[in-house]
Amino acid sequence: MLLADIVATSTEVAATRSHKAKTAAFAELFSRVAGASAEEIETVTSYLAGSLRQRRTGLGWRSMQALPPPAAEPSLTVLEVHEAFERIAAVSGSGSQQARATATAELFGRATAAEQPWLRGVVTGEVRQGALDSLVQEGLAAAGGVPLVAVRRAAMMAGSTVAVSVAALTGGEEALAAFVLEVGRPVLPMLASSATTVEAAMAKAGGGSDRPVAIDTKLDGIRIQVHRRGDDVVVATRSLEDITARLPEVVEVTRALPATDLVLDGEVLALDDQGRPRPFQETASRTAMAAGVHLTPYFFDLLHLNGRDLVDAPGSERLEALAGLVPEEHLVPRLVTADVAEAEAFTSKVLDLGHEGVVVKDLAAPYDAGRRGSAWVKVKPVHTLDLVVLAVEWGSGRRRGWLSNIHLGARDDSAEGGFVMLGKTFKGMTDEMLAWQTARFTELALDPAGVRDHHVVEVRPEQVVEIAFDGLQRSTRYPGGLALRFARVVRYRDDKNADQADTIETVRALSAPPAGP
Repeated sequence: MLLADIVATSTEVAATRSHKAKTAAFAELFSRVAGASAEEIETVTSYLAGSLRQRRTGLGWRSMQALPPPAAEPSLTVLEVHEAFERIAAVSGSGSQQARATATAELFGRATAAEQPWLRGVVTGEVRQGALDSLVQEGLAAAGGVPLVAVRRAAMMAGSTVAVSVAALTGGEEALAAFVLEVGRPVLPMLASSATTVEAAMAKAGGGSDRPVAIDTKLDGIRIQVHRRGDDVVVATRSLEDITARLPEVVEVTRALPATDLVLDGEVLALDDQGRPRPFQETASRTAMAAGVHLTPYFFDLLHLNGRDLVDAPGSERLEALAGLVPEEHLVPRLVTADVAEAEAFTSKVLDLGHEGVVVKDLAAPYDAGRRGSAWVKVKPVHTLDLVVLAVEWGSGRRRGWLSNIHLGARDDSAEGGFVMLGKTFKGMTDEMLAWQTARFTELALDPAGVRDHHVVEVRPEQVVEIAFDGLQRSTRYPGGLALRFARVVRYRDDKNADQADTIETVRALSAPPAGP
């Protein structure tokens, strides 16, 4: 298959707001590649989702500023592009910078005027076509004639949609069913939706007077998934990156547990001498290296124990097994109750201890990885959203000389570029933060050479920032119809990428009035 076919489909998907049309475009292209090799199918799947198969290439925006003239006619195949990036990723040692530049120029020189910007976008993670991995899964299901739920579950177990694409297109439901939880291979993590109050979260999670729910402490740490087989331990982040070597404390705790095989879900964070959480940045910085401030793991779910998969078991059964395995000092503090007042009192205690809030969990629900549903519902005392910085303005007065006022966007499949703006803020920024973001957004500027020439500097939508706000108001100024009230920066989230930011649907749900009796 030609790269031009991928680019054409990506352009078609970007041009429509119709969910059905996007899925149909993906399905049509998948149908055409169904008879190809496994490597080609997997590469097409990855490219349609807007990602390279190589985790790192050594390329950045600046390395692709000066490109050769485009080719007149399309000739690049998908596999030729994949192989070129494999060679670029493998470059190392003396002279690597020049060798990488030469290989990049050779690849881009064979690309047409339409293909060059798409290639640049896939390298930098900027293929904005209003399509996420879930839509690619729908396209695979339609082209392969298999149930979408089977594709989603297989992707959950395999850790990616790319890994199950061949089975979806050529093997049918039976081939997808072969993807099961495998100790040592991280699965996609279960995610939580949001509610503004504990009472609303309990109702959303199916709680009632005769139906208790679990109220978990929401720790302000780094999500980890831990696999152990014998003495072999693997620790992965929520994005499934292997960080085992950086977390010897987690490995030590895991090896001390009375089990031979297990898969745990939890958080790791730094605590001060009083046992209160240290600033998130300290935890995040520590997980990037193998030494530094001590990190403590806390576990809140158990997916496998000694040969038995627990993914489909109800939450109550998983939590009972977890409590029998992990000592109390490494369990996330929780309360099981059906009483709203009791749950609110527990939440107040959690907040007094310096934690973020709580996660309310349906005790009957299985572990539904990779999706945000009503089985897990998080509650924070202050409304916060993880948004993406779309542009930034030069400051004035005390902030003169610094990039200051940031433009905030939520993910929106229907919007041009994949994001919709919700407002601006410079509140909550320390001098240290202003200095950091001036350097950061100069690096992300769409026009690095002209950063000083414009008051508003447009940036690549890559940096996620956690924003606290007092409420939402209707707005005719912004295309999403909503604006943040009294928005302020809590922290920059280097542990998340733009695809993990909150969606406009999440924002609208927060603005909706509570349901009547």
